[in-house]
Amino acid sequence: MTTTETSKTLALTGGVGGAKLCLGLAQVLPASELDILVNTADDFEHLGLPIWPDIDTLLYTLSGRANQTLGWGLEGESWNCMESLESLGGETWFRLGDRDLATHLWRAEAQRQGRGAADIVAALAQQMDIAVGIYPMSDDQVRTIVRCDEGNLPFQHYFVRRQCEPPVTGFSFEGITSARGNASVLRQLKAGDYGRIVVSPSNPYVSIDPILQVPGVWTALRDSAAPVVFVSPIVSGLAIKGPAAKMMRELDVPVTALGVAEHYRRRYPGLVDYFVIDESDATLAPEIEQLGMRAVVAPTVMKNQQQKESLARYCLALEPL
Repeated sequence: MTTTETSKTLALTGGVGGAKLCLGLAQVLPASELDILVNTADDFEHLGLPIWPDIDTLLYTLSGRANQTLGWGLEGESWNCMESLESLGGETWFRLGDRDLATHLWRAEAQRQGRGAADIVAALAQQMDIAVGIYPMSDDQVRTIVRCDEGNLPFQHYFVRRQCEPPVTGFSFEGITSARGNASVLRQLKAGDYGRIVVSPSNPYVSIDPILQVPGVWTALRDSAAPVVFVSPIVSGLAIKGPAAKMMRELDVPVTALGVAEHYRRRYPGLVDYFVIDESDATLAPEIEQLGMRAVVAPTVMKNQQQKESLARYCLALEPL
């Protein structure tokens, strides 16, 4: 099957920035034509509950329930449980709203019943009236470890508890070598079911790398006939959301869209067909093209729904090279 014979799109995402583009894709594509593969290496257990931040961010965003003020969690949230927990001397560094807690409690019970990650995500999506396909990158446990000057920190301890303060020296992913990629997505890649692959503007080190480094995933994407489109998370030397720019500086990587493109070219040779950069970074296009990928200049900052849909259309319009 050639890419002209199928219209299905696969998106890769993690975090708030990636969820924005996925929302744009979900608005411009029929639900049956969009699958989303999500980072799960940020997941952890807290207060005895399974917390899946990137999955939940995507679910809440696509269902229209995301907290627009905080940028995470649910709209209309209350904090009675956290306040009571604090009065008891409990750990409240990772804030869980009362409504958000229901998701984690439901998921914990589903796990106790023996349900796997893919099944749980599908059930939550159905309950939130989300019709697009949402898939965890693996049913197996993978955990991001941030290497820094003071030792190794689990990702959420670095990101939330320490507010990204410690300088980073690298990253590792516990369990990655034995993890199995999502069976449905890998099967569809092998069958040629995807006509387009879009990698959202998520943090390359802690959101996209974990997905790509699950054994067999990045090579399956590379070997697909579909064009593989990456969107830069760095615009004018800044990360639109999150600590990507800070991480790049501490790793002595140029904090530019070119620096991101070089990371992907070095780590995943031959994977990137198109690299989408913001209009403000247009001067970097020739150097990006020298890396063996096609540079595309477009408005990539997504402050409203129209901009999310516009960027989605830019990515979907790119033809196989």
